[in-house]
Amino acid sequence: MTLDDVPDAERVSDESFFAVDTAWRRPGEPEPTRRAPRHREVWIERTRHFVRNDPGGCWVAEDETGIVGMATSYRREVLWCLATYAVLPDRQGQGIGKPLMAAAMDHGRACTRSMLSASGDTKAVRIYRQAGFDLHPQMYLSGTVDRTTLPVIEKVREGSASDIDLMDSLDRAARGAGHGADHELMLGYSWPLLVSDTSTGSGYAYLNERGQVALLAASNRRTATRLLWAALAEGAEQVTVHHLTGANQWALDVGFAARLELRQEGYLALRGMKPPAPYVHNGALL
Repeated sequence: MTLDDVPDAERVSDESFFAVDTAWRRPGEPEPTRRAPRHREVWIERTRHFVRNDPGGCWVAEDETGIVGMATSYRREVLWCLATYAVLPDRQGQGIGKPLMAAAMDHGRACTRSMLSASGDTKAVRIYRQAGFDLHPQMYLSGTVDRTTLPVIEKVREGSASDIDLMDSLDRAARGAGHGADHELMLGYSWPLLVSDTSTGSGYAYLNERGQVALLAASNRRTATRLLWAALAEGAEQVTVHHLTGANQWALDVGFAARLELRQEGYLALRGMKPPAPYVHNGALL
């Protein structure tokens, strides 16, 4: 993948994910939508970040019609992550996806740990399992926070670039590798950053451009709970907290206390590691 390929790669991923969301929509859930303009801008900026920093992990498949599939992956210390993997809906089942996945995985051949966040697409999930990943079901919380349930939140402050060393140390404890340059990317988005750093525990949480929890890591459940409450208080009126695994029951406790609903969606796929906790991963930056 080159920098010039990124807008077309975004189109492929948007079409693919929209088709998956439509096919797997449950009764009572909102109708799937395409990426909003601001979300599209963030996707393109993030993917260009991967192409610049990990060119060997970013690939496209193309024919005479243009790009028909794409995959972006990256290495952070001993950890390999798959950020995005998509094939146009009408080109699936034609032998395009497996070579893309193989090329991306080759970028992580020296890594001892691997992570990716998968949708419920059975074809993609089969590929991940056949590639040796353990599949851990993901859940998400959604709804309107009952503001009367919000506790008094103390020991949480606004974060900045000066907190990157702290955040990387928390990342290493949770998932075995720091986010490194990805923290600079998230701060560059102007995503609000909440930090708690006390004698009894440390942690951080980002809110994305839609006011939703984008990433959360902490040294213990008490600090993680404090940060999630702070994020719910600071965030959008309609809340969705994605990417919760069974290892993070503390997050479910906060969601239920805030009167949010719980649903299941997709899988966290891992090799060489257990589900990080206390940790709420990002779908692409994990």
